[in-house]
Amino acid sequence: MLLGRVFSRLILQTAGLEFEVTTKTPVRYGRVAVISAPGPTTAVSYMSVKCVDARKNHHKAKWLMPWGLNQCDKIRDIEEAIPREIEANDIVFSVHIPLPSMEMSPWFQFMLFILQLDIAFKLNNQIRENAEVSMDVSLAYRNDMFAEWTEMARERVPRKLKCTFTSPKTPEHEGRYYECDVLPFMEIGSVAHKYYLLNIRLPVNEKKKINVGIGEIKDIRLVGIHQNGGFTKVWFAMKTFLTPSIFIIMVWYWRRITMMSRPPVLLEKVIFALGISMTFINIPVEWFSIGFDWTWMLLFGDIRQGIFYAVLLSFWIIFCGEHMMDQHERNHIAGYWKQVGPIAVGAFCLFIFDMCERGVQLTNPFYSIWTTDVGTELAMAFIIVAGICLCLYFLFLCFMVFQVFRNISGKQSTLPAMSKVRRLHYEGLIFRFKFLMLITLACAAMTVIFFIVSQVTEGHWKWGGVTVQVNSAFFTGIYGMWNLYVFALMFLYAPSHKNYGEDQSNGMQLLCKSREDYTWFVSELYQELFTTSKCSIVNISASGI
Repeated sequence: MLLGRVFSRLILQTAGLEFEVTTKTPVRYGRVAVISAPGPTTAVSYMSVKCVDARKNHHKAKWLMPWGLNQCDKIRDIEEAIPREIEANDIVFSVHIPLPSMEMSPWFQFMLFILQLDIAFKLNNQIRENAEVSMDVSLAYRNDMFAEWTEMARERVPRKLKCTFTSPKTPEHEGRYYECDVLPFMEIGSVAHKYYLLNIRLPVNEKKKINVGIGEIKDIRLVGIHQNGGFTKVWFAMKTFLTPSIFIIMVWYWRRITMMSRPPVLLEKVIFALGISMTFINIPVEWFSIGFDWTWMLLFGDIRQGIFYAVLLSFWIIFCGEHMMDQHERNHIAGYWKQVGPIAVGAFCLFIFDMCERGVQLTNPFYSIWTTDVGTELAMAFIIVAGICLCLYFLFLCFMVFQVFRNISGKQSTLPAMSKVRRLHYEGLIFRFKFLMLITLACAAMTVIFFIVSQVTEGHWKWGGVTVQVNSAFFTGIYGMWNLYVFALMFLYAPSHKNYGEDQSNGMQLLCKSREDYTWFVSELYQELFTTSKCSIVNISASGI
């Protein structure tokens, strides 16, 4: 999620304000159906209204409404202010959220706003190099059209302008607009109120060089992005359904382990940890955001996802490492510090990066790490390093899987020497393991591919006449796939108390015979490769092998 928002913000900054909103999203993952999931987000354009506030003291709170009851004194354009002797400090750009005859809803979950300035070229008022626009922004809310506005935030918001003028800077081209990059403006982690009001003032102070050399700003446009209520309901329903499923299989899995006479091995502990992290991310605490104004829910969701992905990436390394039969140190987490250590460091760095933005936004919704050159370079560095590390990790995982398959192929030569029952048993175990390894690679590949594609294509592809919301497919499909994957791991790797052999004694216990022909295989393959094997009666350490 963190990198998803980073990529989305980068795309908005570089590609301009081009949005296509659709709610037709057929989504399927495996045989578990998400028959139709609405698009995850909706973008709404807002044009500010220029209000006049001629009071001498602008510091006192006064909310200027662009329309409706008690609407402000408006001007159509900046030129109208000149004959009326209206100063720039008296003009307030007002934006009401949402549009008339509409209401915001807690089901929208969050609001992200992007700002676009319409700046006209003037020979005597050109945009200087490294120009910075400074805005006094006030945000208020209310839940009734006739109620008073309640202040939510008030900040001085600086933003650097990155504009170009493609035409020659001559008198005949005066009035044409600069081409300016969009600017990150505001992000709120909850939508607890029905109506919001933004008042934006551009104070001018020539002595302090405030808003000097920024061109002639004609209009301010905003694009508000919020989560679709329909998608939120589908998402909540999935989490509510999957939470008990994973929790029950996790309890059953650990109960089977504790029934064994031996202590749990490392692989079993890591699978259980993966189940805990999956349950943690599944718990639908988002339901509380419908009734409570919890702006920290987005940050909490990022932390949950970060923990899950850190555990998942570590699990894949340990899963492959425990099944590489030529390794000498197994069943100890310390033996994997070279692989797991960088994963932990990377997860911690992403947490710090998220706290630098989302953490600050809990008190200042107008803050963005992208507003400064240092912040932008730091964010870009995180993106590039994270992308390179992700690709290298996947290649390293493929190499480990190749080594495991090569070792298994070499050891399978001992199977024909075994009795038929034992041979069929271990052939089934090997097939199960190979299948899980291939599924693991497929899950990792699909996650990387869907993540990159969903961000690069801005959330939708067009295949023929069908519009496919890749973002919606990513959120629902990949989320369901991980739940199925974790469920399958705990189900297939849960220890069984069935015993395999050739003879049956008293109809209760199957005894393994001819130990000489399979002692090596059991010690190498059973104990190290299939630690959750079904032949629980064999206890290698107790037999002195």
